[in-house]
Parts: sequence; structure tokens; C-alpha cells
Amino acid sequence: MNEPNRTPSRPGPEADSRSLKGHRGIRRVLNATRYSTDGLFSAWQHEDAFRQELILAAIMIPAALWLPVTLVEKALLIGVVVLVLIVELLNTAIEVAIDRDSLEINPLGKRAKDYGSAAVMLSLLLAGGTWTAILVARFAL
Repeated sequence: MNEPNRTPSRPGPEADSRSLKGHRGIRRVLNATRYSTDGLFSAWQHEDAFRQELILAAIMIPAALWLPVTLVEKALLIGVVVLVLIVELLNTAIEVAIDRDSLEINPLGKRAKDYGSAAVMLSLLLAGGTWTAILVARFAL
């Protein structure tokens, strides 16, 4: 039997977002974890750039752990790779939110998408620069 005032554990698209608010304690942590994993799986499924960057991360993070560099250098090498993934997810969120309202090319929507794209580019440049600087400093001198 269905309880009339019970919030479904995985509400469908028709559920009001207010039904997801107000949980506390372990329920809130479990919900947040589920929403985060849903986001990661969705990004993997729908976003080519995220998939490519995640595959590179799966190679680069173990490489960073294997390289004979200091602990701080390992943290930097791994941190910039994770930062690229974070920025890509935020860029994707911006794009999806803009596209949800309209697929029409709007100057403000375009600007928002361009800002997100620029953020991804800067994070990639930072990652590439960090890896280059550490590897050159360690192995080319």
C-alpha cells in the first residue's frame, strides 16, 4: 500500500523539487551521494568531452602516483586533472540549463556558454602547464 504523504525514494520527473528538501542526517548524505553519482553517470552517458577527460584522468592519475616526484607534486598533478573534470561538469550544467529554457541562440545564453567553455579551456591550460612544469623540472634538468 502507498502511504499518501511519503516522498518516493527516487522521484520521477513529475515530482516537485520541494519534496526533495528537508531531509537531515544520514538520509541527506545518502541522497546527496545518489544525486552526485547520477550526475557522474549522466555526464558519462551524454557528454563526449567529459568521457574523454575522464579516460585521460584514468591514465594520468595513476601515472602521477607512479612518477618519482614529491607528495606535493603528486597532489598538484592529480589536483589539476580533477579540476578539469569539475570545470567540465560545471560547464555542462550551464549548457543544460541554458538549453532547457530554449534551443534558440540567445546572446545572453551564448555568452554564458562561452564563459563555461573558456573556463574549461583555462583549466586544461592550467593542467597542461602544471604537468609540463613538474615533468620538465624533474626530468629535463
